[in-house]
Amino acid sequence: MVVDMRRLNKNSNDLPKYSDLGDPDVTRDQPTRFGLNPLKLIGGFVVCLMGFSALFSISVIFKDFSGNNNNNIWTVADARVLDVAHPRVDLVQEDEPLAEFVNHQKKLHSSNFEHEDKLLNGLLSGQFDEDSCLSRHQLASYRKESPYKPSSYLISKLRRYEALHKRCGPHTESYKRHVTNLRNGETNQETTDCNYLVWVSYSGLGNRILTLGSAFLYALLTDRVLLVDRGVDLDDLFCEPFPEASWLLPLDFPIIDQFKSLNQNSPECFGNMLKTSNTSLSSYVYLHLVHDYNDHDKLFFCDQDQSLLQNATWVIMKSDNYFVPSLFLMPSFEQELHNLFPEKETVFHFIGRYLFFPTNPVWGLITRYYDSYLAHADERIGIQVRVFDTRPGPFQYILDQILACSLDNNVLPNINQNESFITSPGTQKSKAVLLTSLSSGYFEKIRDMYWEYPTETGEVIEVFQPSHEGYQQTEKKMHHRKAWAEMYLLSLTDKLITSSWSTFGYVAQSLGGLNPWILYKPENETTPNLACTRAMSIEPCFHAPPFFDCKKRTGTDTGLVVPHVRHCEDMSWGLKLVNPAVVTAQISATL
Repeated sequence: MVVDMRRLNKNSNDLPKYSDLGDPDVTRDQPTRFGLNPLKLIGGFVVCLMGFSALFSISVIFKDFSGNNNNNIWTVADARVLDVAHPRVDLVQEDEPLAEFVNHQKKLHSSNFEHEDKLLNGLLSGQFDEDSCLSRHQLASYRKESPYKPSSYLISKLRRYEALHKRCGPHTESYKRHVTNLRNGETNQETTDCNYLVWVSYSGLGNRILTLGSAFLYALLTDRVLLVDRGVDLDDLFCEPFPEASWLLPLDFPIIDQFKSLNQNSPECFGNMLKTSNTSLSSYVYLHLVHDYNDHDKLFFCDQDQSLLQNATWVIMKSDNYFVPSLFLMPSFEQELHNLFPEKETVFHFIGRYLFFPTNPVWGLITRYYDSYLAHADERIGIQVRVFDTRPGPFQYILDQILACSLDNNVLPNINQNESFITSPGTQKSKAVLLTSLSSGYFEKIRDMYWEYPTETGEVIEVFQPSHEGYQQTEKKMHHRKAWAEMYLLSLTDKLITSSWSTFGYVAQSLGGLNPWILYKPENETTPNLACTRAMSIEPCFHAPPFFDCKKRTGTDTGLVVPHVRHCEDMSWGLKLVNPAVVTAQISATL
């Protein structure tokens, strides 16, 4: 049959019209009709009982949805199909009381678990209050169980870290003592088991998530307590990841007002200290690992230069890079990293699933959208579109590339443009396509294509887009909430297509454990001959790695040093972690 796009607009949960509640021919002159006939009396009683039941059900429905009319935060998918609103999408307003919201989410929470392992094979601690972070306890209802298992060593390392964080974190006696020394400009003269890594909020949301994961791994390797600068909204996006202790840097931290001014020329900068041979320890050391870092800053990735940091109580880090691959090239960390991650390509998969749980308001955005548009489908497809052309889109060459990748790799079915072609009735497989982009144009074109023509396979294709912000609005709280929600929704799909160079896509693929198809970056406004390629692993790409041999102190290709660190598919000079056996199999399959 022809793909019926009307099913995008109306379903069995649509509210009934008032005119449907009763037939005037049935309700008119009932006493006269019934008379004194016992059968008619019984029939009348049954009709009344059924009518009462229907009215009661309708009243409950209206009560449940009465508060939804003004909560149209994500309107694109709601209004775009045929301008029919979906009352099931009950998005929380920013001023909704927390207790009321939590209770509402518990009522909406699905009990149809795909798996019951809420602690992710021991990765998570069980010492959390459910109401404080609903996503941590409800995630198992929305995400398939990971094919990867965390090592027992990683699990024990995380439990030890949690104990360290509780002992040394904010507002503890150790923290207060070291903050006093920092405020007075004093260096630590005694051995302490409480050393700190302060992560400075910097760059866009995708970059922040990846750099925060990198910083946490470095903290694990060096036994430091990670404290995070909340920036504009970090505490609004992520739940606290550690039990009984906060990872948020207190707002009265002595040098918090200096974070924005720290740069490569700061006297406390690690690279500058090495450059000027001024290795006398100050009250803190600043690590500049931003994309514009210089050769002296990059010595951070050399074992012999790490000694400058070993005696520093406070290390302040600013970065916009996922620098984990280069940690795997450091001999001092090699064995520990192997113990933590025997499967090298799972680093951010586990660190991300451990650290990053959406706060209750963001989780509301995620679950309401998923339950309304994605849950019913047989298969969920994610398409993440990042366009670097600064002109207003959409662009035909981008649309052609998306369709070529989707159709050539059987992610989406072809259409039949023969108007007389009608698919046979019967059980039809459905696919829900979740497309994320700053522009609505690509969504509209693909949606219309599957509305106007049937698929050759008979599959029903539904296309949704949660938002279309037009441009990045990094100063707005709701913009970041939506961005984080969309990353997470993409990670809940079964198949994923991402864009080159996009940290947004990296986060989604790693959290979801998905090997995506990566759209090549177009050149000269032309669709590439090969639209996309399959990723070698689920790991993100390190965009600005050092090309330096620490032993020989000369330049080298760091993508050829060890078999599990290779150059990225979407950025030839970047580095990413891979499983060498899988890469070999992929290469063999293409020959």
